[in-house]
Amino acid sequence: MKTLRNISLYAVIVLLAFTFQTVSGSGSGERKKGDQQTYLTLKGKVVDAETGIPLVFATVSVSESNVAVVTNIDGEFTLKIGEVLVSKNLEISYLGYKNQVIAINSMRDNGYKNMIRMETAPIPIKEIIVKPLDPDAIVEKAIGRIGKNYESVPNLMTAFYRETIRKNRSYVSIGEAVVEIFKAPYANDIRFDGTRIYKGRKNSDVEKVDTLLFKLQGGTTSVLQLDIAKNTEAILTSESMKYYDYSLSNVIEIDGRPHYVIDFVQKPSVDEPLFMGSLYIEMDSYAITEAEFGFNLSNKEAASSMFIRKKPLGVDVTPEIATYRTKYREQDGKWYFAYSRAEVKFKVDWKKKLFHTYYTTMSEIAVTDRTAEEVIKFAGKEKLKYTDVFSEKVSSFVDPDFWGEYNVIEPDQSIESAIRRLSRKLKFSDREGQE
Repeated sequence: MKTLRNISLYAVIVLLAFTFQTVSGSGSGERKKGDQQTYLTLKGKVVDAETGIPLVFATVSVSESNVAVVTNIDGEFTLKIGEVLVSKNLEISYLGYKNQVIAINSMRDNGYKNMIRMETAPIPIKEIIVKPLDPDAIVEKAIGRIGKNYESVPNLMTAFYRETIRKNRSYVSIGEAVVEIFKAPYANDIRFDGTRIYKGRKNSDVEKVDTLLFKLQGGTTSVLQLDIAKNTEAILTSESMKYYDYSLSNVIEIDGRPHYVIDFVQKPSVDEPLFMGSLYIEMDSYAITEAEFGFNLSNKEAASSMFIRKKPLGVDVTPEIATYRTKYREQDGKWYFAYSRAEVKFKVDWKKKLFHTYYTTMSEIAVTDRTAEEVIKFAGKEKLKYTDVFSEKVSSFVDPDFWGEYNVIEPDQSIESAIRRLSRKLKFSDREGQE
């Protein structure tokens, strides 16, 4: 059962190491510019209007600006807005739902949570004859077209990576880096993807961690595993299809292209935890252009064994929610890995304490540049391993000249905002001084 044996590759995304020790002190950077600007802090939650279910990874942006964030696994967001933008509108969008536009000056600020209810909006596809469609056949065709739809030669990519850990609602660790990715051909099962850090930095407030040092293993290596068109074992093989039930839930447009929305869930007869979610399959090419899915956590004991590396005695750690997202970008008839995000929430119970604590980990990567010319596979000593802890591979605010005036990591900024502010430095750089 190759599918089930290889599921641990995905669990690495949130593989955790716990050590029982007292920690103190705080690492933080100094804001060089912008201290005088007044900010409005908006907090909100985006939910389905009918069911009240949180909408994960919904986009919340300020109109006519570059300010935007993405909702977390609870459908919540925090957005810092400069005073010059208070007169603008907040735009909320989510696939399959009607966009919402809300005047910022009509919203409550700071500690108040604004509830935003989204209504579903299936988008009719013009001139398509609606007839019964077999979702299993659509998925089979998508699997069969992977070799044609995705790149057959290696690529070198530049990407921006961010990693955060929250204790309840407070950030205790934030790290980000410009990384380089060796992307192996999709039709090759032997050559594996690899990443190496070009520039990185971190900021940790370990005082908030108390006696539990919370570490996230895998980092950039693990979020690349979310490229399910390349790492097909757990979801996209003819063998793995035997463990899932598929249904056609919608037909929508993404970037002007009609897509099937195929929902999948593990069969009731399968005992070992698998995944559930949605595949967005482009109608003409049968390319999988996006995927949103989560890990089945109904069997808490089995799920914990996959997510938790080690923990101190007297502590119970239970994964509560695990959500993932992957997106691809099309160029010249081929689809390329463009973005992935993993967010997992854990409940921590101390046997001698009355109240429990929640920790939430987030890893996110976005590709900013790509080339297929003169691509050389990284040397083994350069590559990050899935056992590496990203926060141990970078230092606090390394190379302030590179990060410029943005010498404070803003956890509430979107990764898109971070890319925009460093856009000139996120192209392929010479590696002078890096070797």
